[in-house]
Amino acid sequence: MNTNIREIKNSEYALLDDFLYEAIFIPEGVEAPPREIIYAPELQVYVENFGRQDGDICFVAEAAGKVVGAVWVRIMDDYGHVEEGVPSFAISLYREYRGLGIGTAMMKRMLAELKARGYRKTSLAVQKANYAVKMYQNVGFEIVDENEEEYIMVCVL
Repeated sequence: MNTNIREIKNSEYALLDDFLYEAIFIPEGVEAPPREIIYAPELQVYVENFGRQDGDICFVAEAAGKVVGAVWVRIMDDYGHVEEGVPSFAISLYREYRGLGIGTAMMKRMLAELKARGYRKTSLAVQKANYAVKMYQNVGFEIVDENEEEYIMVCVL
């Protein structure tokens, strides 16, 4: 599939709400939460006023003229926070575009951008059962901590 990974346009920031919802890991056989869950304060830290804070960076994947995925980082106190000044990752693709290598390409693009901007590491939190754990490991993330449900992963740049 021919995809283009590019910086998000200001007019596309509202799409991050969709991708935030798509990023919620829903195990097999579990009913998806209502879309309104993205308005919970612990999830809004990922998208609220995105683009207005230092360290807000986002790339989107475009296929056939449609934005199909997003990867974004922000300096925030989220689930994957490891220390001050370390950007936290979020990534999401519409379901029908998963498993095609687009997520890996977006991750690599963001990691290169972070390194170019002088960041030394980045972090994320992921549910242990999420198939994306393998992708994160393949692009350089390592598990540094865990709790009952999640891994905290760091990629040294």
